[in-house]
Amino acid sequence: MYSHTTIGANDLARARAFYDAVFAPLGHEVRYADDMLVGWGAPGGPPQFLLARPFNGEAPSVGNGAMIALQAPRRSVVDACHAAAIARGGTDEGRPGLRPHYHPNYYGAYFRDLDGNKICVVCHQAE
Repeated sequence: MYSHTTIGANDLARARAFYDAVFAPLGHEVRYADDMLVGWGAPGGPPQFLLARPFNGEAPSVGNGAMIALQAPRRSVVDACHAAAIARGGTDEGRPGLRPHYHPNYYGAYFRDLDGNKICVVCHQAE
């Protein structure tokens, strides 16, 4: 059911460096890149998370209530992604930790990227 997610970026090169760091702990790599678009995915797979300069030429904007959640295999990966985001200028929206109100093993962290997009990294496994 899930194909890909695309979000806008004001500065594609700066946003690429930010997400290169965020996706490294997850093992994702750039699977496609051109002057308008960069896409990450699992090695050998299709790009599933894409950054784009908006095709209409206008500035990207953030949707109210919109969030993208990235699945991590271990809680330590959640920690590493959040740390990478904050170290590269992201804004903390919720430090890594258990969120038992979602379910007993929900371990997540939240941040906003350089363009204000809200991202969650979550592990659903007990560790």
